[in-house]
This record gives sequence, C-alpha cells and structure tokens, in this order.
Amino acid sequence: MSRTAASLLREALEEVGVRYTFGIPGVHNTEIYDQLESSSSITPVLVSDEGGGAFMADAVSRSGTSLGTLVIVPAAGVTHAASGIAEAFLDGIPMLVIAGGIRRDTGRRYQLHDVDQHAILKPITKGTWLVERHADVIPTIYEAVRVATSGEPGPVFVEIPVNLQLIAGDPGPTPRYPGPVEHETRCTDAAIEEAARLLAGAKSPGLFVGWGAVDAAREIGMIADRLGAPVTTTLQGLSAFPANHPLHAGFCLGRAAVPAAENAFRDCDCLLAVGTRFGEIATGSYGYEPPANLIHVDINPAVFSANYPAKVALEGDAVAVLTRLLAALPEVAEGTTRRESVAARIAKDKAAYRDEWLAHDSRGRVNPARFFMALRDRLESDATVVVDDGNHTFLTAELMPIHRPRGMISPTDFNCMGYCVPATIGAKLARPKSEVVGIVGDGAFRMTGLELATATALRLGVIVFVFNDGELAQIAQAQQIPYNRKTCTVLGPLDVSGVAQATGAAFLRIDNDAGIEAALEEAFFQASTHRPVLVDVAIDYSKRTRFTEGIVKTNLERFDLPTKARLVGRALWRRVTG
Repeated sequence: MSRTAASLLREALEEVGVRYTFGIPGVHNTEIYDQLESSSSITPVLVSDEGGGAFMADAVSRSGTSLGTLVIVPAAGVTHAASGIAEAFLDGIPMLVIAGGIRRDTGRRYQLHDVDQHAILKPITKGTWLVERHADVIPTIYEAVRVATSGEPGPVFVEIPVNLQLIAGDPGPTPRYPGPVEHETRCTDAAIEEAARLLAGAKSPGLFVGWGAVDAAREIGMIADRLGAPVTTTLQGLSAFPANHPLHAGFCLGRAAVPAAENAFRDCDCLLAVGTRFGEIATGSYGYEPPANLIHVDINPAVFSANYPAKVALEGDAVAVLTRLLAALPEVAEGTTRRESVAARIAKDKAAYRDEWLAHDSRGRVNPARFFMALRDRLESDATVVVDDGNHTFLTAELMPIHRPRGMISPTDFNCMGYCVPATIGAKLARPKSEVVGIVGDGAFRMTGLELATATALRLGVIVFVFNDGELAQIAQAQQIPYNRKTCTVLGPLDVSGVAQATGAAFLRIDNDAGIEAALEEAFFQASTHRPVLVDVAIDYSKRTRFTEGIVKTNLERFDLPTKARLVGRALWRRVTG
C-alpha cells in the first residue's frame, strides 16, 4: 500500500516514544501536522517562536521523560530554532529536529525557503539527514534517534521534502525499532582497579559531578559515603546530587565556589570527576587546578585531558562505570570518621554563608537568600526549577537547594538568554503532576516572555519569577569593576504586569522581604487553577555572588602587569572623576 512520508513519520515518532512536538505549521509541513493531529500519543504544540520551541524541546529531553522534538518549517524556522539547537548541542542534550524541505521533483530553483539547511545545522548537530525516498523515512528517524541518544547525547536533524509528504509512494518493508540504546563501559578492569586504589588511599578525596552524572545520584552517594568525601557540582549538574545530603558541599570549585565547597576541596588529593568536561563555568573560568590524582569518568572520550590531565580515564555511562567502581572500591577505614568531620564542616560553612546573605542590607528590596529560603520551604521535593542565563542563575546555584535528580535545568555551555520561560513550559508538559517554577532575569525575560501565551493556551500552571533590577546584572557587575560604567546593560522600562495581561497570566509583585510568603502562597494557588503566573520580584543585586567575585579575580590575575595597571588605573580614575 502506498503511503505518504507524513504518515510514515507519524508512525516512526509514535514508535520511538515522542510525546510532544513543538513548532509552527507552514506550507512545507502542513501534511505532517495533519498526521500529528490524528495521533493518539503525540500532541503537537503551537509555539510563538521556533526558538522558544527549541527550548521547550530541550526541557522535555532534560526531564528524562521523552525525546524533545521539533517540527518546523525550513529556512526561517531552522534559523529561529538554531539557538535552542546549539544550546542542546553544547550541553549534551538529545533533540530530534524535523523540518520540511523544498520540492525535489520539479527541477525548479529559487523556491520558497530554498537554503542549504544541512550546512546551517551541521556545526550544531550530531548528524543531519535528507530523506529522498518514502522507504527511507522510518529507518532514517530510527537512526537519527539512535545517534541523538547514544554516546554523549545531542540534537539531530532530518529534512523531509514536501513532495514526499504530499505524494504517496512505496513505504518498503517496515523496520523494527531496536529500542533505547544500551549504554556500556569501555574501560578496562585494570583502570577501574587503579581508580579504586587511588580513591581508597587518598587522605582527602572529593567528587565533582556534572550533568553526565544526573542519573547516577545513588552511585555517587554510595561512593561519597564509603570514602567520607565531599561532593560538589557543576552548574548544569546541580541536580546530579541532592543538596540535602550531608556531604553535598555546593556549586563549583576553587575561589568561584561557595565557601563550603572551596573549603571542602582545598586539600583534595584525589578527585573523582563524573560527567563534566571541566568547562569554563564549571571551573570558575579555569580558576581551579585539580590534583594530580584526577579520575575522570565520561561517556565522551574527547573530554579526557582536554583541560586537565587525567591520571585515570574511565570511558562510559556514569551509572555503568560507577557500578563497577563501587564493586572494586574496598571499605575505607577512615571513611566513617572522615564523613562525620567533613559533613560537620560543610554544615557549618553553609550556615555561615546563609547568615552572611541574610545579614546583608537589601535596602528595602528583596533579599535573594530570604526569597530562596521561602521558595524552598514552599516547593515540593520533586519540583523542577528552571533558570535562564544571568546573575539570577548563580544566585540560584548558590542559594537554592535542589533535592532530586533533574530537579533543576539551565542553559550552560552555549549560555543562551531567553531559555527560561519556554523551558518552563516544556518541563511542565513533561512532568504535568509536579510543580514547575522558572526564575529569569528581566533582560532574558524580554526575549521570550510572550511564550507565556503558549502556557495560557495549554492551561499550564507554571510560575515564572522575574528578577527585576533594570539591568543586565551579570554583565553590568562585570563592567563596573574594570570600567566603572555600564554600557548597554541598563534596561529601559518594562511593565511586567502588562505582559501578564497580554498573555493571560496571573500577576503578582514582591516589593520587599515582607511580601515574599504571601505572594508565594497566592502564586501557587493561582497555578493550581491551571493558569500561568508571572511574579515581578524587586530583587536586590547589590551583593555579588561568590562565582562573580571569583571569576573577576581569576581573569584579572591572568593579565600581565601593564594590562592590570591600565585596567585598575582607568577604573580608579573614573571613580574619582565621575
């Protein structure tokens, strides 16, 4: 029986377990959308912008419930979505991107949307495919999904020309979907034994975990408990280890880390790093030097010794590798004693840092620590917190405890502003019975805030907190130190309540600490009625995060003496002269 490529695509997407697609219909994919409307297991979601759709798909994948999928028009749809695709690519997030394509059966040139989509997307995907026959539709989707989810995950792209969607053809034999990829380890028993020996013999071992370890929290906890070792995380890996575990030290390493992590790892002589590339943000702009005994676990062998030499490199899926490592790791005599002392020091340092923030004079605005304490008390343990790129990101990392794996998602290595609002929508679709809140700076909110209209249309009870200070705060703070001026980082006025009214969201405002609890209570009540809620928070950014202070010092120290003198002298002169 002849079939169209659109009907074959629907069958393939159903088989691989896609639950939602995100995009906007156009002349090159209307047949696909017509098929999706007939699906009993897939819901096509109309977005306001394909860039927002890509962030929604990214969040669905990060939730771990299904594969985030885009169905977009060629050309402009692809370029609009490119930022979200690139974020997924650099962050190691699987995503399936499907676009229509121009007709390949007319011989005509200069068609509508006639660009080389594969050339555009090649640098930011793991692979691209052009479907040329009806019989290739299902096998191509299966192969694209395999590539997207195997090894280090990432986005893939499939173009299906519109003529194949419109005109029926021979579907060929129906292939069998092989199912999800089984992750394996590619490290020898000798390497596992060496890693176990180094960890067991260390005087001050530590664990550093990233997003690649997000499903290995159980194994990480068992290793940490056996060694009595502290655990710290990357930004993207904040939910890879529960913050309410006594050995959870916090975020980052070195001088850009929170005090509990900086102190716990100061004398670290053996570091077990799992699922991290030791990238710029993870290391506080490379301001931390790991010990010589560095054991690096990652599914992507390209990351080994890329920035820091690994004494032992263990290639493979985090759960699989750590399971083998646990079997080889002996009971450590000092583990129990060390665990008690390390946990006590962490608790003391965390309390002191919290108290330091609470003592800060927020001058009538909202103290970040008080906000996050109240939010944590109000949120259920299985909630999802979504952030954007900005100063609020690092405030969240330092002050907001995350209790469950995949409980916080953020744009990290591509570091794309505009992520939060659409990603909050994707996270809620993925986990409809759990609370989902977004925290976004006022600058990033301007980019994709209108996607709240999508949340209203879908009746999603998400809550988005806009940290409003009238600046692009992370960059404004970075400008203030060397330049003593803020160029293009002071924002014009924005009536956040007007955005709420325009998109159908409920609106609340928190002007100071006294209004936090009441506003949270009302926000969660409104969200329970399946209505999105927008909360304008008059946040106080006058106290810098440890991360910001740390990276500024680290980068300043890298300059030679004449450059340092010029930068410092210029800042001092402008401060004196105004």
